[in-house]
Amino acid sequence: MKATLVPLRLYAILALLFATVAEAQTAPGKNASPVPKFSFSNNLEEQEKQLATNPLLERFRVSRAELLKDPHYPRYHFSSPENRLNDPNGLSFWNGKWHMFYQGYPPEDPRQHWGHTISDDLIHWRDLPYAIYPDPERACFSGTVYIEEDRAIAMYHGTEVGSMVATSSDPLLLNWEKVTGQAVIPESVAGPPPLPNRIFDPSIWKVGDYYYALTAGQSADGPGGKSVRAEYLHRSTDLANWEYLHQFLEGDRYGMVGDDGACPYFWPIGDDKHILIHYSHTSGGKWLLGDLDKERMKFLATDGGNFNHGASGPGGVHAPSAYPDGKGGINVIFNMNPGFPSKGWNQLMSLPRRITLAPDDGFDPIRQEPAGDYASLRGKRQRIKNLALPANEEVVLKNIKGNTMELIAEIDPQSAQNIEIELLRSPGGEERTRLIIQPERGYNPRLFGLDEMKARRSARAVMYETVVTLDNTRSSVLPQAASRPPESDSFKRGKGEPIKLHIFIDRSIVEVFVNGKACVAARVYPGREDSLGVSLRAQGNGAKLASLDAWQMGSIYDED
Repeated sequence: MKATLVPLRLYAILALLFATVAEAQTAPGKNASPVPKFSFSNNLEEQEKQLATNPLLERFRVSRAELLKDPHYPRYHFSSPENRLNDPNGLSFWNGKWHMFYQGYPPEDPRQHWGHTISDDLIHWRDLPYAIYPDPERACFSGTVYIEEDRAIAMYHGTEVGSMVATSSDPLLLNWEKVTGQAVIPESVAGPPPLPNRIFDPSIWKVGDYYYALTAGQSADGPGGKSVRAEYLHRSTDLANWEYLHQFLEGDRYGMVGDDGACPYFWPIGDDKHILIHYSHTSGGKWLLGDLDKERMKFLATDGGNFNHGASGPGGVHAPSAYPDGKGGINVIFNMNPGFPSKGWNQLMSLPRRITLAPDDGFDPIRQEPAGDYASLRGKRQRIKNLALPANEEVVLKNIKGNTMELIAEIDPQSAQNIEIELLRSPGGEERTRLIIQPERGYNPRLFGLDEMKARRSARAVMYETVVTLDNTRSSVLPQAASRPPESDSFKRGKGEPIKLHIFIDRSIVEVFVNGKACVAARVYPGREDSLGVSLRAQGNGAKLASLDAWQMGSIYDED
């Protein structure tokens, strides 16, 4: 009897001790979130059953139904199902689906958690529960996701602690485990010079046996000792222990003083180039094109440009999330900053853009076109063909109107000084969002290479680009609707090449793709219910609208 009791008592004591230790190891820290968190099966069928009754998803459904009552809430651009959102994070392709994470702000704890949504086609997005919660970090800021054969690796900035790594391998990436449970690159510890204390927004990828982490920051080696963007490189073999290498950029002459290279995404593009898509808190979304020196692990920048053309706020393009499309291009999604104090929400995501390398013509090195199955949302098509645009007269398209539309137009500018298209136009013109096309009025330094200057002197017009400008300064009569300086992009147009416009209007956003080479986007907040019209005007001389196709667009949300 005694021989039996002693082991049982000892077992009970040890079990209690182990339970106490385990509880101490897993007990939430001071930054733990009160937002409900769930563990899910590793089986897809079981996961779907759990999601069908998940309380968070039901909360999202009720919340979004309320948000959809707001006339400015989008119908085919993704926005958070509850409260605010900020940067998109970790766009990636796993188990046959696109995953997008984002900085979400749960209403009961408005610190950044990683929200989560998935899509089959980059257009129809399905809400999932929050993926990554703060603790030990105060908040989960921006980062990327790298996909391996058997797992997804998220690396992101954990505020007040440093760079965090988490992994997941279940079918829908619902369960995440933080590597070491602590920051793997501490924020408060400086590395060898010139690494600063403050690095953030890590991007992760792998070459050979090494994982590489690219972190954003600044360097004081700009003109006059001013700060300019810098990217810092670490490497690791196990995700837990990281070695600092050096600054990653070389030959970067494409940024502005004050840029900081935030939210970097570094991917191969085309056959032999690499692209660094990133964000500057000074000047918005940006890109650098160049070559990766794999021996020295340096990025040699050979070209660069902008995704927005002014400050990112109010109402402008903000941070990117980017991932290869598997066909040599890159899909990128941006969050769009607000310009109006909407109740219960603020930002939305842009449509995905497919970025590809252009033919080597020396003028426009990248192409930008809308990505995803947006065509699946189209209603009945309306078409106009061969419409003359008399000089200096506004032509209102009587049967083309709406605030949730897609337009594809081809215009022959002929000898007009500029073409103006008004969108979301009220009948009396009190509200209007203007799109202005100015042929051969733009400047591009790529057109002025010294080795080609002599040849170009004989055809001066070839030295100038066509400019497209999106102007929201008269988009709204609402007193709190903020306008922004007009967004202007430019592109090289061949002799006789028509102007091809692809326009997306979705309640409080307008995005315009031009000839696959330029893109301008801005938030708009019409205050009148009748601001639905479309008009065209040719200035100085006449022009021709060769064709225009218009579709009313459906919703990606269940609005029953």
